[in-house]
Amino acid sequence: MSTELRFRKDGTFTIVQFTDIHWKDGSELDLQSRALMELVIDAEQPDFVMFTGDIIYTGRHSDGSCLCDDPIRAFREAVSVVEQRSIPWGIVFGNHDTENDITRDQLMSEVKKHTYTLADFGPQDIHGVGNYVLPVLGANNDQASAMLYCLDSGAYSEQSRVPGYDWIRHNQVQWYIQQSEEWKSRLQGHILPAIAFFHIPLPEYLTVWDQEVCYGHNYENVSSARTQAGFFSAMLAQEDVMATFCGHDHINDYWGELYGIRLYYGRATGFNTYGKEGFPRGARVIRLKEGERKLESWLRLDDGSTIKQQPEHQPDSV
Repeated sequence: MSTELRFRKDGTFTIVQFTDIHWKDGSELDLQSRALMELVIDAEQPDFVMFTGDIIYTGRHSDGSCLCDDPIRAFREAVSVVEQRSIPWGIVFGNHDTENDITRDQLMSEVKKHTYTLADFGPQDIHGVGNYVLPVLGANNDQASAMLYCLDSGAYSEQSRVPGYDWIRHNQVQWYIQQSEEWKSRLQGHILPAIAFFHIPLPEYLTVWDQEVCYGHNYENVSSARTQAGFFSAMLAQEDVMATFCGHDHINDYWGELYGIRLYYGRATGFNTYGKEGFPRGARVIRLKEGERKLESWLRLDDGSTIKQQPEHQPDSV
């Protein structure tokens, strides 16, 4: 679909981030996830919805059987809330979306069948599926006023010497730099404010928690890759991305600012996966303001309440 993203007449653009839904089979827990998404969308009336990975859960039971018998059907059910409300949406894949019985290309082919998605396969000559950038146009003109970068952070390391999770690779970083430079060139050197979405947190998410004042909760280890290809450094050099948003760690929801870039966790949305008692499911809401290099963000929880001010965390070094 060729739907354009555009700031509203009041100069705002609102995004809802759903992450780690882990939809399996439409059972009771999946329906709780659906009810939460309906609540959030109806309350926030977003201009765009971003799914930051692990929308479905294609892992296996201990006996080897798949947790999700029909990944295509599960995916359709998971995103139907947004489709039925005719809201433009995007997606970046997580490590569990294509763990078994479906590939990233196959799942993106299904994504592209939906009417309101703006997601794309992205370049075939770089790592991953679903590396793309979306401009947000001005309220009163057809000029880009902000950019949304979407990157596939992969699943599991393909290097035998590096255990654990995958990472945003060198050719993806070069693609991002190229896209950033092209947009600067179109605008005679003007740098548009941008945000970036991916599933697996960068190592800098641990750095910011350890070194800077943060806001929110860190209830589990930051499950980033053991190595990286310099995406954070590239964002610093390009000076356009003002904030990043990830998922993956279900009971972390904090944010902090490192060298001028805010690093945000989403709030885990899905009930059909692990969580923590007293830590409700929810979603992160992001509001951009046209012409300004800043944003607002808050959490909307499964009981309908919002958290505008998350608890402050002082680093141990302070």
